[in-house]
Amino acid sequence: MRLVRGPVVRRRRRHRLREALDRGARLTPTDGASRTAVVVVNWNRADLTTRAVRAVLDDGAADEVVVVDNGSTDDSVAVLRRELPEATVFVRDTNGGFAAGANTGIRHTDAEIVVLLNNDAEPAPGFVAALRDHLDAAPAAVAAVTGRIVLAGRWSRLQSGSPSPTGRALRDHDGHLWVPSPDGEVRLNSTGVRVDRDGNGMDRDWFAAVDRPADRDVFGFSGGASALRRAALDDVGLLDESLFMYYEDTELAWRLRRRGWRVEYAGDAVVEHDHSASSGVQSDLFVFRNARNRVVVALWHAPWSTVLRASARTLVRGLRGLAAGSTRREARLVLAALADVTGHLPAHLAHRLRQTRVASVPRSAVDPSA
Repeated sequence: MRLVRGPVVRRRRRHRLREALDRGARLTPTDGASRTAVVVVNWNRADLTTRAVRAVLDDGAADEVVVVDNGSTDDSVAVLRRELPEATVFVRDTNGGFAAGANTGIRHTDAEIVVLLNNDAEPAPGFVAALRDHLDAAPAAVAAVTGRIVLAGRWSRLQSGSPSPTGRALRDHDGHLWVPSPDGEVRLNSTGVRVDRDGNGMDRDWFAAVDRPADRDVFGFSGGASALRRAALDDVGLLDESLFMYYEDTELAWRLRRRGWRVEYAGDAVVEHDHSASSGVQSDLFVFRNARNRVVVALWHAPWSTVLRASARTLVRGLRGLAAGSTRREARLVLAALADVTGHLPAHLAHRLRQTRVASVPRSAVDPSA
């Protein structure tokens, strides 16, 4: 049964967003700001998409809002057109994944700045203006600006020895489990994307304190709350649609870095994110695509040492899961992902060679784990 949030809950959410925004210095919109479009992708969740887009429209900073329905099989298109008459709604016949949906929106606007917003994220007032003004004021080499993503709700960390949670739980980078709790804390989801020496792309500051400061420079942007400069996209291309879902923002960040572009973080561009409300963190889609795309992106862009570590860790993870028994479904998906990469290895190696030829910055100069 889907719970409908009442006005009191919505006011509390908006209050938390305002608090998060107030923790950072705000930017004042500048005269002559770049034309900015916001792109939101929907798939069978018109309720989430309507909430996200309505917040953008009510804030009034975007010059254009583009909603892409990614082949929904429910009544999403009718709902979106009825509830969001001020937005432009494009309809795809099939679900091509987030990358294809976002690219459809990007291609259908000529804005100088394109803001990508997840449909399960609710932007705080000033979100679009903060991204736009940051990018306008940044050096020309800055290709993207990523926002501060706050996890929806409050969370408490399970103490050692506590019973295993029966409901929703998320694990931080140190392996600790967190569960929703009305007496818990508001925590961060992301301040951008970092990549470690094993090729793992991950949210920087995942589950850190909500007011934790973060460096302006960051390896990559989060496709759920970021702004992209049109000139940079014209240079390196759009999101890679063959990835379907997951790691498409990390892959684009690699291409940008190899062409000399940079990514920055704007702490005053805040959204509240209902983490994986659209797809789920334990779905077969997530497990398979996350494992596959991690190895693929490393194979396309990273040094060989990273490729080998990424492949070895994926293999070990799958084999250990089979031996454990309790995680055999996940293990089979991980091994299937590795088999898929191996089966298409010639094509991936050809892609790596093409990326090397167009790059202007050597791999040795791009250190995502720094």
